[in-house]
Amino acid sequence: MNVNDIKKVLIIGSGTMGQQIGLQCALNGYNVVLYDIKDELLEKAMLRIQKIARRLVRGNQLKEDDVPAVMARITATSSAEKAGSDADLVSESIPEDPDLKGKVFGQFNAICPVHTIFTTNTSSLLPSQFAAATGRPERFAALHFHDAQMAPVVDIMPHPGTAKEIVDLLYDFSLSIKQIPIVMHKENNGYVFNAMFMMLLASALTLAARDVASIEDIDRSFVGVMRSPLGPFALMDQIGIDTVYKITDYWANVTNNNQGKRNAAFLKGYVDQGHLGSKTGRGFYTYPDPAFLRPDFLMGQK
Repeated sequence: MNVNDIKKVLIIGSGTMGQQIGLQCALNGYNVVLYDIKDELLEKAMLRIQKIARRLVRGNQLKEDDVPAVMARITATSSAEKAGSDADLVSESIPEDPDLKGKVFGQFNAICPVHTIFTTNTSSLLPSQFAAATGRPERFAALHFHDAQMAPVVDIMPHPGTAKEIVDLLYDFSLSIKQIPIVMHKENNGYVFNAMFMMLLASALTLAARDVASIEDIDRSFVGVMRSPLGPFALMDQIGIDTVYKITDYWANVTNNNQGKRNAAFLKGYVDQGHLGSKTGRGFYTYPDPAFLRPDFLMGQK
């Protein structure tokens, strides 16, 4: 099997990442089927995909005349049988529960053709945690996207049982959908960028949780030295404080890290108040006019 044999991509999970991945595949000529357990979720997802496509048009990344053809390559169904019967490659983006992922992959193992490649977009788990449950561990690996349209990097992370030809095929597939493939030699929590990035966020959270400096000053320090447009807390607002909390809390408990637990508790205070970041209008900053975007932000205040 080579990359030219991949014609149809099945996206399991119609959330934010499933939408982005599905659209990216359709943009590059693949037929895509979006699967989820409820039709209402799929209806919302298709509307969201159309909005993303319109945003790409406004950004001159997609021609207006090409939108109908791209959207025509994407279908949606809540029938697992229809979704998987002729899929060549599967990309899964469902909740971060290894038992759930294994169960769903096991279901599709009985439906999909024997040649179908299974991939997971998991952000916090390792593929070896549920590889056996997929029913085809040698044809299974992590294919982890960041932001398919805005940050085109994809991590290819095999588990010890992944066949080398599958890694090579996923590399070619990544290039075919205009992503930058990062091939990992072994499993690693957080992949490559996220492993570095989460260390940055953990350091910033530790400083704030210990009340070493204010959130604004921590961001000013980073922005002022690195000349980055956003500091770590501004970045967490864009990611979603709830998402950062779930990852921080998960790994703090897995590793029994006391400081990590304190950092998670610090984040939970915001989550419990519904202050989740830019998507709710308030997080570490207040939107739509956050302090870090003001011209005088770096000057600070006493």
